[in-house]
Amino acid sequence: MFKGYLQNDMYRDVVVLFRRMMDEDVRPNCFTFPMVLKSCVKLLALVEGEEVHAVVLKAGFLSNSFVGTTLIDMYSGVGRVKCAYRVFNEMVLRNVFTWTSMINGYVVNGDLASGRMLFDLAPERDVVLWNRMVTGYIECGDMVEARKLFDVMPNKDLMSWNTLLNGYANSGDIEGCEKLFEVMQERNIFSWNGLIGGYAHNGRFSEVIDAFKRMLNESDVQPNDATLVNVLSACTRLGALDLGKWVHIYAESNGYKHNVYVANGLIDMYAKCGVVGHAIDVFRSMDKRDLISWNTIINGLAVHGCGSDALSLFAEMKNSGVKPDGITFIGVLCACSHMGLVADGFAYFNSMMNEYSTVPQIEHYGCMVDLLGRAGLLEQAVNFVEKMPVRADAVIWTALLAACRIYKKIDFARLALQKLIELDPKNPANYVMLANICGDARRWKDVAELKVAMRDTGSRKVPGCSLIEVEDEVSEFYCFDERHSKSKEIYGALRGLMKALRSSGYVPDFMEVGQESPGFIMD
Repeated sequence: MFKGYLQNDMYRDVVVLFRRMMDEDVRPNCFTFPMVLKSCVKLLALVEGEEVHAVVLKAGFLSNSFVGTTLIDMYSGVGRVKCAYRVFNEMVLRNVFTWTSMINGYVVNGDLASGRMLFDLAPERDVVLWNRMVTGYIECGDMVEARKLFDVMPNKDLMSWNTLLNGYANSGDIEGCEKLFEVMQERNIFSWNGLIGGYAHNGRFSEVIDAFKRMLNESDVQPNDATLVNVLSACTRLGALDLGKWVHIYAESNGYKHNVYVANGLIDMYAKCGVVGHAIDVFRSMDKRDLISWNTIINGLAVHGCGSDALSLFAEMKNSGVKPDGITFIGVLCACSHMGLVADGFAYFNSMMNEYSTVPQIEHYGCMVDLLGRAGLLEQAVNFVEKMPVRADAVIWTALLAACRIYKKIDFARLALQKLIELDPKNPANYVMLANICGDARRWKDVAELKVAMRDTGSRKVPGCSLIEVEDEVSEFYCFDERHSKSKEIYGALRGLMKALRSSGYVPDFMEVGQESPGFIMD
């Protein structure tokens, strides 16, 4: 009964059953106590755990290393590491598992020095104990000490190498991660995922793609769902739609068609690459959906202007019994903003607290300001910002400034610029936007003053860049970029396109003061 409850995460039932066992004078054995103590840890039930400890002492089971080790785990798990050490000291028979448990107790409670001191005293150290100590240094960010310990570790196994590899990746030391990966004699899926995940988490998305291709071409290791999710994330950030489609086919052909994590990655990739129809198809094909599935499709539809579809899915989500969270409401409010549904937007915003006890964050307030701004209700938007319980950030004032341009509200635009300068005085893009507003209104004196003010910041506007996927390779371009080996051919094709556009009646707008030169326009 204890084992059945424990395997089904019914921890309270374990504790209740143990009380019944004591009431009926049934004597527990060395297998009973560990199950009950583990349940106490899961429930953070220290008082009940101490009562079980008392029964252990009365029954004479402290000499059992299995029971004693579980007591150490119990006290360590609720933060009572001194009590754990007292149990450790009272134990007559200590094996390597006991030492590992006590050292782990110190490490998880932040006392790495005591853990290391005990590690150095341990009469026997197996690979698990070595790995735990190395992991302790990694978790506290001390990769230098982790590497020192790793270098003197005898009989390293693949887990040891993967532990250090992931340590480098998670600490942002990609160079160290790459060097270690290259000297590994053996690699498994966790090794490749460590490298690929390290690239992904540190924004090295092109390297994610390269490592994935290398994994397929140079090894016998098959990607798993974690690999595919990281690769899909990189495809999303790079706009590598063709590769993303290939991953989709690969996933379906290798048993991941019904994997929730891969499906969520596919929905996100298709939505952010603009292929909303494919995102909906993947969503509809899912047997099981979690909150992330709903959030991804709702936000994807909202961003691409499919507001009515997003709101319909939100209603479907509620009817299916899934409780929305803050991310869901960002998509819902964004949908209302694109559709101009001001009253509905406020109704959804108010329902966050009233119906779902979700406290609005600054992102939700930003959506509401954007909703009012897009609808031309700029005075209401400013009043809303002033009454917000949180201080407006640069994103909110930028949204307001953008709305001012659409509706040519220069006074509100100057207010927004003043707030943006207070928040980010070195950002020349703020001056560019207001200058464009004044340019639209033919207020050239104001434009000239703003250009001078922008120059006085001493900063240059960060140039935009474009990414394009050709033959499974993703290339990056800046305006007037000449780094590409075929830049002459590219600019030649661009001139041809501009001539074709002009011959069809297209007239480029050179009123944007942020444009360096009217020679080429590249989005």
